[in-house]
Formats: sequence, structure tokens, C-alpha cells
Amino acid sequence: MPQPPHAPIHTVPSHSPPRAGGNNRSGFRRPGFLSHLGADVPASLVVFLVALPLSLGIAAASGAPVMAGLIAAAVGGIVAGSLGGSPLQVSGPAAGLTVVVAGIVQEFGWQVTCAITAAAGLVQLLLGISRVGRAALAVSPVVVKAMLAGIGVTIILQQLHVLLGSQAAGPALENLEALPAAITGVELHAALLGLTVVVILLGWKYLPAAVRRVPGPLAAVAAGTALSAAFAPNVERISFTGSILDAVTLPQLPEGSWRAAAFAVLTMALIASIESLLSAVAVDKMQNGPRTNLNRELVGQGAANIVSGSLGGLPVTGVIVRSATNVEAGAVSRASAVLHGIWVVAFSALFAGLIQLIPLSVLAGLLVVIGARLIKVADIRTSLRTGELPIYAVTLLCVVFLNLLEGVMIGLAFAAASVLWRVLRATVHAQAPVLPSGSWRVGIEGSCSFFALPRLNRVLHSVPAGKHVLVELNADYVDHAFREALLAWQRQYQAAGGTVVLEHHGNTLFRDAADQAPKRQESQELPLPPRTSWQPAQDELAVGIAGQSTRPPSPVLLGINKYHRRFADKVRPLVQDLAEGQNPDTLFVACVDSRVNPNLITSSGPGDLLTLRNIGNVVCHDGQDASIDSALAFALKGLEVDSIVICGHSNCGAMKALMEDAEGKGSGALGAGFDAWLDHARPSYDRLLGHHPVAAAAAAAGYSAVDQLGMVNVAVQLAKLESHPLAGPALAYGRVQATGLFYDIATARVVLVRQEGIEFLDPEQAADMSRARAQAG
Repeated sequence: MPQPPHAPIHTVPSHSPPRAGGNNRSGFRRPGFLSHLGADVPASLVVFLVALPLSLGIAAASGAPVMAGLIAAAVGGIVAGSLGGSPLQVSGPAAGLTVVVAGIVQEFGWQVTCAITAAAGLVQLLLGISRVGRAALAVSPVVVKAMLAGIGVTIILQQLHVLLGSQAAGPALENLEALPAAITGVELHAALLGLTVVVILLGWKYLPAAVRRVPGPLAAVAAGTALSAAFAPNVERISFTGSILDAVTLPQLPEGSWRAAAFAVLTMALIASIESLLSAVAVDKMQNGPRTNLNRELVGQGAANIVSGSLGGLPVTGVIVRSATNVEAGAVSRASAVLHGIWVVAFSALFAGLIQLIPLSVLAGLLVVIGARLIKVADIRTSLRTGELPIYAVTLLCVVFLNLLEGVMIGLAFAAASVLWRVLRATVHAQAPVLPSGSWRVGIEGSCSFFALPRLNRVLHSVPAGKHVLVELNADYVDHAFREALLAWQRQYQAAGGTVVLEHHGNTLFRDAADQAPKRQESQELPLPPRTSWQPAQDELAVGIAGQSTRPPSPVLLGINKYHRRFADKVRPLVQDLAEGQNPDTLFVACVDSRVNPNLITSSGPGDLLTLRNIGNVVCHDGQDASIDSALAFALKGLEVDSIVICGHSNCGAMKALMEDAEGKGSGALGAGFDAWLDHARPSYDRLLGHHPVAAAAAAAGYSAVDQLGMVNVAVQLAKLESHPLAGPALAYGRVQATGLFYDIATARVVLVRQEGIEFLDPEQAADMSRARAQAG
């Protein structure tokens, strides 16, 4: 039974052993969050050790009190961990909001920033209750990746000053301009400590696995702090008074500037929501447990930010670094995230003095590495391959040199404009004929709307007057304006003495645009559409370049012309390996009826089928027809095919002739030769009258008498193969298999014919037939 949307989610590993004794005699059942403590407690300790230095560093980079980072980490673990929709996601202060928070603190002060954080949480809560969680994912991934990279660049530019022993200048541009002065005035001890942290973090992954059990950030901060105590006791360190309980700060409403404060609330809420939801989606990909309820996750994040802001903490979001650590450490349920928050509270209350030993340059080195990891080379390469590098670059630069929200908005606008350009853009080009007597070709592809009219008119008017023009329209969208413009040009061009043939492929969009609202369809042709579906009418073909009547070209030559224009280059790679010989696997015996296409109904191509076609798809007895004997010999002995197919079809003219002749209605209009050939199929009519099992099955399925005879005829020809001296032994020894098919033209479905009856190969057709029989019964 599915859980309700807001029910607690618990994951139970499949390998959980049964309790001793088989049941709980006392009737007491442990709560779900206690059932996996063996896995969740160790995982929570690992996450706590990772979260501790990161929270301190993010608080320092945001210009907030250091303890605000630990308050946010505790609240994120306990509140968001308990209420959120992602069981294994770990929440807390995140680098993605560092730039935003630093700007808000600088503009409004810390207590107003806390109020803004709580208000942003209320917005998130309302978004979750409104069930718009999935809508928040409608953000171009390249914009999100560029946003994170821009945040990374901003953090690096800011924290490099702290690492070098100076103060950050403010905005990214000012930090960049002040960097040479910071380098020349470097404080050596601070720089060496910061660089030591950077080196440890970069080299941590190369150390033995036993060493790497300790989280890299914790080891790097501990090592930097120990070195500072031994060799640089005078470097600037973290400073605060009291414990985490003393750091609790009540929020304060802004004095004026309500518009700016509201803008800050929306900015914080949107960025925190997007980062949390994207992190939750990433966590889902890392584990096989319950999927995230995105609306509930927004509710949990909103509640956490309300509490964090009310207590004087930083904004809370889902953090992919901590969440990934949680999954990799073996966490099973949300208890791990909750416990990690409890450990943060306990450590901050009991061991706050240890935090004040950490040098600022050590945290700066940690943040420089965090910022660098937000800039992923793989993302840049992906954007380059997908043509989205301009969007990535514009978003990144705007985030760095303007601000986060403006950068994201500009990036989204640029991405939307790029999508509109790609989706609405139609390709229109004109090609002059190779030979003087040839036709001009105008190719039109893509989405044909009024946006494409300027280019359409420019290309069409580049075609010289008085020529024969073939317009090939291969569109997935055509609106009324585009159709009218093209037809108007056609009328004008023909009135001036030229000829225009419109050839539209793969759909009826062009015709539909005159009578209904435009809609997008696949621009895709059937493998072999009938020529009547795309060739112009004969009266169009009969008009010459000067408007004089001429003899229309052969439909076959027109088809070959289209083949050369549209398909020859695509077919060439398929037949190159067949140039020196063939290796078909099947001899396909079919009727000469033009409506039956063996390659189409078997999804086969060049070199797959050796085809033998005759009237009535018959197999003659040995010595009765040299062409059939030679085809069997060539297929079985020369090419060693492993399958022979006999394929009949509905409404067969040969079967009609057999029935009319038996009823005395035959006219003999087709001559003695035709009548003589029908002798090979007359036994099939006798078997129909003799109540052949195939006839009974076909009648029960509702097929007409002609089609019943067509199916019986297939079964009779299969029996002839078994007695033929060429095919019989091969069938008997299993070297070749024989298959009977019947192609129902009206439904475009293929039926399997056996000696004992028929079988529907299309599951939908079989289901329909079963339902019809049930209703009839």
C-alpha cells in the first residue's frame, strides 16, 4: 500500500535478520527511527565531522557570527532531517548562499538577516504546501551549474585575501583589483597555514583507505590548527564569546527598505529551494531507497529556515557534500541526519573553546578548495558539446560581477532565448540545379512559424524567375501564416511563368494548417510511403517551365529522383558491405500484389530477404515450374538460408478468381495462362470446402470467405514444401524452418498461419479478439 504524502518514510534493508525467537513476546515494537541505529549512528558521526568545519567556514565567509553556522547545522539536521521529504539528505549552511547572505548582512545587519531567513523559510513552507516542488526543477541545468561555478569563483576571490592574511575587499571586482596588493603584503604564517590546508585536502584522496576514514576537511583543519599552535601562535583566529546557547539571537525587522528586504527574502527562498531540490534529486540517484517527496522536502526546508532564522542561524539548504557523505557512510534512515544535528549541539555546547583555536586562514584554505570544487571542468566540457557554453559563461560572469539573483535571472533569460531560437528556427535554403535542365530545390525543415517568414521570403525571392522549383517541406510544426506565405509565393511565381511543386514529407501539417490550430508533430516518414502520398498531381507535372503542356515524367523516375535527393546517401553505408555478395537468411515467397511489401512488414533491409513473388504466393510441385525450383535450389543450396516464409494477404485477386471460377462466374478475361497458373492453387479451395482447421479459425475470427481461402492457401503451400525434394529434407532435419504469414491490408497487421489454425502476432489485436469472443460467448 502506498504511503500518504506526509507519512514518515523508513527504509528497511533487505538483509535485516529476523529477531531471535521469531516474534516479540512482549508486544513492544521499537519505533522506526530506532530500528537502524546500528547503521545510522556511525554514519551520523562521520557527517558531523564533515559538517563541523564546513559550517564554521561558511559562517566566516558570510560575514555572520561563527556560531550561526553551527546553529544552522544543528537545525538543518534536526528539523529538516525530521520533516523533509528526502530521508538521506543532510541539510545545513551551504556555500551556494554565501554570496547572498554576505550581501544581506552588509546591507541590513545580522539581526535583520535572521528575520529575512525566517521569512524565506515561510515562503518555502508555502511553496511546499502549494505543491509546486517539481516546478522548481524547471531550471536549465547549465544555469544551475554556472551559478555554482560563479559562487565558487566569488568564494575564491574573497577567501584568497583571508588566506594571505588580509581582509576581503567586498564585491568580486574589488577583491580582484585588490589581490595584487594582498599578495605583496602577504602575512607569511597565515599563508603557509592556508596553503597547508589546501595541500592536505587536494592530496587526501591519494592516501591509504585506512587514513581516509577520517574526513578530509576535519583532518586538514585539525592539522592547520595544530601547526598554528606550535609555530604561529599570533595568527588571527576565530573569536566569539559563550557557547552555542549564548549565540542565540532574536531576529529584528528592518527599519524601512521593505522593498529591498522583500527582494532579499524571495532571493534567499528561491536559491535555497532550488539548491535543496537539486541536491535531493542527486541523492536519489545515489541510493535505491525511497524517492524524495519534493513538496514535503520544501516544507521541511522551510520549517528549518524559520527555526534557524528565529534562533540566529544561517539559512539552511540541502547540502550535496554532506548528503553524499551520509549515503557513502551507510546511513539507512533519516535518523542519521537528525543525530548529526544533535552531535553539533552537544559539541558546540561542551567544546566551544576548541573552536576558537582555529586560525581564519585555515578556514580560508578550506573554503578556497570548496569554491574550486564548485567549478567542474566536466560541466564546462558538457556545455561546450551541447552548444550551451555561451549560457554558462554569461551566467557565471553575471553571478560573479553583478549578484547571484541577477546572474541567475539573466542566465535563465538567455537559456530561454536559446531554446526559442532552436525550437522556433526553421532552416530554409535554396539550391541551384546541377544541370541546366534541372530543377531548383528549396529545402524547408524545422518549426515553420511566422518567426521564419523573413528568412523564408529572402530565400524564396533569391530563386530566379521562370524556373521549375521543387519545394521540399519537412516540418514538425506549421502555422497558418507560414502556409499562406508559401502558397502566396507559389501563386506569384507561377503567374510569372515558373512552376512550383510542393512536396511535404512525413506528416499532413501543411494541409492541416489551413483548417485547425497548429500543433507539433513528429517530422518522420514511413519507411516506404506510397508515391500518391507525396507526388504532385499529374496536372501539376504536365506543366512545363514556360507554362506549356508537356508529357508528365514517369512516376518511377520521379520516385528515383526523390530517392537520390533524400535517401541514397543514407542507404549507401547500409549496402557497401553487400556490394560483393549477399547473405540473406530467408526465402520470402509472396504474392505479386503491389500492396504487399515484404521488407516493410518484416522490418528488414537490403540483403535480408531473398524474395520470390508470383500470383497467389504458391509453391509448385517438383518439375511443375522451373522458376520456383531454381529459386528453391539457389536459396537452399547456394545461399543456405535458414528460413522459408509463405505470405498471403487479404482481398487477394487470385483467391477471388478461384472462388468465381468454382462458382461458374469466371470470365476467362485474363487468358488461358492465368487459368493454368491457378491450377497450382485449386487444391487450396478444395481444402477450404473440406473444413480445413485454418478456415475454421479464420471464420471464428471474423475473416471473409476470400481471406479464409487466402489463409488456407498459405497452409497448403507449407504442406507442399514438406513434400518437395529440395525443401522437404531440410525441413525434416531442422536445417530450415518454414513459416506461414497472412498480411491483413486493412489493419496493417500480420497473422501467423499454422496447419492447425492461426495466431495473432500483434498483442493488441489478440486482446481485441479475445474480448470479442468473450462478448459473443
